[in-house]
Amino acid sequence: MSNEQQVRIYNPSEEMVKNAAVSGMDGYRALCKEAEDDYEGYWGRRAKELLDWKEPFTQVLDQSNAPFFKWFADGKLNVSYNCLDRNVNNGLGDKVALIFEADGGEVIRITYKDLLARVSKFANALRGMGVKKGDRVIIYLPMSIEGVVAMQACARIGATHSIVFGGFSAQALRDRIEDAGAVAVITSDGQFRGGKALPLKPIADEALSLGGCDSVKNVIVVKRTGADVAMVAGRDTWYHDAVANQSETCEPEWVEAEHPLFILYTSGSTGKPKGVQHSSGGYLLQAVLSMKYTFDIKPNDVYWCTADIGWVTGHTYITYGPLACGATEIVFEGVPTYPDAGRFWKMIQDHKVSIFYTAPTAIRSLIKAADNNPAVHPKQYDLSSLRILGSVGEPINPAAWEWYYENVGGG
Repeated sequence: MSNEQQVRIYNPSEEMVKNAAVSGMDGYRALCKEAEDDYEGYWGRRAKELLDWKEPFTQVLDQSNAPFFKWFADGKLNVSYNCLDRNVNNGLGDKVALIFEADGGEVIRITYKDLLARVSKFANALRGMGVKKGDRVIIYLPMSIEGVVAMQACARIGATHSIVFGGFSAQALRDRIEDAGAVAVITSDGQFRGGKALPLKPIADEALSLGGCDSVKNVIVVKRTGADVAMVAGRDTWYHDAVANQSETCEPEWVEAEHPLFILYTSGSTGKPKGVQHSSGGYLLQAVLSMKYTFDIKPNDVYWCTADIGWVTGHTYITYGPLACGATEIVFEGVPTYPDAGRFWKMIQDHKVSIFYTAPTAIRSLIKAADNNPAVHPKQYDLSSLRILGSVGEPINPAAWEWYYENVGGG
């Protein structure tokens, strides 16, 4: 076996470097030097420039209780306001925020103005049920517009959400409900995946019956598949009934920068799942910065992260980062191989996606599919809209990268 290593540099075009938010390696090194020379000044400037504050912070970093550092601790903001209201206020109300493509191919487009109205109505519904700042809410939903709305609505009223991936079992859901001390669960009758309707509400009911979930007072159910599900009187409410008569305006709860935005649990594969808490100010700033510096987001980009909102990648690069930057993004229900393995490439073609972010595992499975069936090879589709490719979730092997670079990115 040879230990020889190859190093190859894939340089972007001169045009891209010239127009990038971080222009080439010189621009990158200048950013690094700025952060190294004065890290508090660096982060403070970006927090003031990129986020809207109800009460501006006066101290960037509180190190008095190290290692429990606090960022922008005396500042107040609202994450949902930063993602929605400020875009509407800045003239982007009619811009498409979400392009939802369902498992069966149906497409729904939601503008920033529409999304703000939907989030406000659901936030008012949650408040009407007694959910308040600091309460924890479990979200057990498929990839959907309602999933994004639920997350943003929790952020709007200062409730801390915790998403449980729709493929997890009743026991896994129960454990997270109990550990978080959740007061509400938001779920769906079911979900579509690969052309099949799969249950969610029955799994949520089973989780709540296992004990340790007495903190839950309300279960809100989105009608997605039309499955016949049991509804518990006094506890369960259909989502459409909850929002039916609510106002389309909802004053945000202005929270401290260190206020918990969400808790996301580890998988539990090596023991009890561990809840990782993310704060409002520092998390949102990093989400915005990575959209601008890593993905070089521009006003006309159509951004697509193929992750599920059940993972942190989906939190940052579906629900918060793109919306805080005023971007248009894709929300995708289903699997990359249904109705065939050309699904990703057809969606890029149809929606003129310019920034595409997916996992090496997906790329490897699509390489195999394209080898077996030339009709679903990316070269059968018009992918000329693509500007930036990303991969996430695990290291990408060289062969998969080369294929992705050449066949999807066109070099």
